[in-house]
Amino acid sequence: MENLPQPLVAPGAYLTLHYRLASLDGNDIVTTFNGNPATLQIGSGQLAPFLEQCLLGLPEGAEHSYTLTPEQSFGERNPDLVQRVSRDTLSENSQLGEEYKVGDVVEFAAPKGGRFAGVLLEMNDEDALFDFNHPLSGQTLKFDVRIIGIL
Repeated sequence: MENLPQPLVAPGAYLTLHYRLASLDGNDIVTTFNGNPATLQIGSGQLAPFLEQCLLGLPEGAEHSYTLTPEQSFGERNPDLVQRVSRDTLSENSQLGEEYKVGDVVEFAAPKGGRFAGVLLEMNDEDALFDFNHPLSGQTLKFDVRIIGIL
């Protein structure tokens, strides 16, 4: 029997894996280790690109842990992304009669047809203050992975 080269994670590869993204204090953000493994294709958008970069070149059976700084993951918090939105704009992006409370995530229409979301920080009679930073921005994260299979 020939010794065939071991498959490596490459762009376009299909993977079966367990993965975990957690805060540095160990709180899981997402994990598959407690259930069924994930099956996904590299480059299809199922994982954030920076997470896919960690996987490239890993062989089948690999287990690895990464510590990702904000610059390597969701970026630093940008104070310019904390912005006031008029109550009129908020109404235009809401269902009729919708009530919001601090901490709610609200989606807005983007100028070219996309959508973006912000976390409501405070609201008064004239406007509302939203944080449009990614919720994980500014955080150092831990990414653990176990590659089960590669096609």
